[in-house]
Amino acid sequence: MKLPVLFDPPPISPATPEIRVDEATTPRRFTVRTILAARKWTIPAAGLVSVHQMCEALVPVVMGLAIDRAIATRDAGALWMWLLALAALFAVLTVSARFGGRIGQFGMLAVQHRLRSRVTDRILDVRGIGGPPRPPGVVLNIATSDVEQLARGIAVAVYPVGHLVAIVFGAGILLSTSWMLGLAILLGTPLILWLLDKASGPLRRRSFKEQQLAGDAAGTATDLVSGIRVVKGIGAEGEASRRYLAASRRALDGVLRSARSEGGYIATMELVSGLLIAGVAVAAGAMAVTGSMTVGELITVVGVTQVIMGPLAALGTNMGAVWAAAVASAERVLGILQAPAAVPTGTRDIGPGPDGATVGLDGLAVGSIRDLTLTIRAGALTVVHTDAETVDALVGVLSRTREPEAGRVLVGGVDLFDLGHDAARRALRVAPHASHLFEGTVAENIAAGLPDEIPDADVRVTRAIFAAACDDVVRVLPAGLDTPVGEAGRLLSGGQRQRVALARALAAPVDVLVLVDPTTAVDSVTEAAIAERLPEVRRGSTTVIFTRSPAFTAIADDVLVVDRSFVQAGERS
Repeated sequence: MKLPVLFDPPPISPATPEIRVDEATTPRRFTVRTILAARKWTIPAAGLVSVHQMCEALVPVVMGLAIDRAIATRDAGALWMWLLALAALFAVLTVSARFGGRIGQFGMLAVQHRLRSRVTDRILDVRGIGGPPRPPGVVLNIATSDVEQLARGIAVAVYPVGHLVAIVFGAGILLSTSWMLGLAILLGTPLILWLLDKASGPLRRRSFKEQQLAGDAAGTATDLVSGIRVVKGIGAEGEASRRYLAASRRALDGVLRSARSEGGYIATMELVSGLLIAGVAVAAGAMAVTGSMTVGELITVVGVTQVIMGPLAALGTNMGAVWAAAVASAERVLGILQAPAAVPTGTRDIGPGPDGATVGLDGLAVGSIRDLTLTIRAGALTVVHTDAETVDALVGVLSRTREPEAGRVLVGGVDLFDLGHDAARRALRVAPHASHLFEGTVAENIAAGLPDEIPDADVRVTRAIFAAACDDVVRVLPAGLDTPVGEAGRLLSGGQRQRVALARALAAPVDVLVLVDPTTAVDSVTEAAIAERLPEVRRGSTTVIFTRSPAFTAIADDVLVVDRSFVQAGERS
């Protein structure tokens, strides 16, 4: 039976094959697929690196021939010929090494970007990430450090290929000089590769543990920094510092254990390969002493063996350590890509009709709410008075980040969780209390919620700016709408951020808009202006505002007081 592909985004480019992930994908298989996805770059890069390695092996050959056929015979013309051949060899060697490395690096960065985009898309998926809870810092570490480590595994398809070519090519040269020495290389190399595979198992396990501990430490640091105000407010700096130090110590211990394991692994591989090459060199020296090999041939054999020693030693690093780290990171990345959806979604749509903007709660149970039933009139501006816990529970369900324990949320008569993503975004959108802005200009942030190529985008943005009292913000900013807001809007004040976020929500074409305390960071005069202007921009659409603001209560069409399972009509201020 063919397994379904999980959360695959559309291909970025036909030249970049899709990296398929399904339920049966293992870390090893995922790493191999990642490497194969870069074959547009790895194949030419491996070819150039192989040319470089063959040229390296040919250098001692040319030098040996120059000694035997020019220096030993005192032939000046032949000497110049061999020197020119050596210069040409070094030119090809240098160019192939430079461009092979660059092409391989470009492929690694291209696949890394694709993987990071894919992991980010999965993190931002409206269905959420099921399974064990993951702190934001840990998720961030997976999307950055682990993706980078996995992409580095592409080096396994570039440099080890060149190393194997160098070994085989060098062995061929040795066979032409002495069949016994060449045979020793050809038989010894598979043995070393077998030892590589056997020895990399413990290293993979330590590498995974190290990256997990490092991710935990990074996650703790990120979470502490993002909540530093809360930490300072409750006077918990000491406890926060102790927690981070403990996580950091565990990460350091993991890194040291992994480094010791990697060092021992590489040292063992280099020792084994060094013994093989040393044995070949000693045998060649003995043959030169007995006269069965010329001086030039001895130099060729010693030079080729030294060239082969580098690739043999590097195989331990590239095919062992890099591969082990890539597989360990692949396991953590798969933990995100293969995670089930935290909240189910459907594929239904809402057809046209006057009831498309109605919202109803039918026996809803979530958190402390039990059997809550109410109806929001289509086209009305409804203010809801309730406690913070109830707001959090209702907002979680309405934004589809939290699944109700029982009951339904009906939008246009259709269960909200049966709607497809696009249909749900057209039908109902929640603007949370937190003012999350993106790095960019004020205008870019306000227009961020608009669909592509919407015909009345400029009109919507202009009306939303006025309704959110952002016109005052635009007037005082140095570049008006083109003023950068900085990362997360840090260049704006709290009130300015809140008004820009409100304008973004009001500009979006949505049947039902839910606002959560949209004016807590502005003064009473500005709040009154927003309350006066907002009904006009939302005329004909349904608006729900969770707030106790007297200004909004006064202009509301309906006021509902919700106490968990009890609903009553409220009075305007």
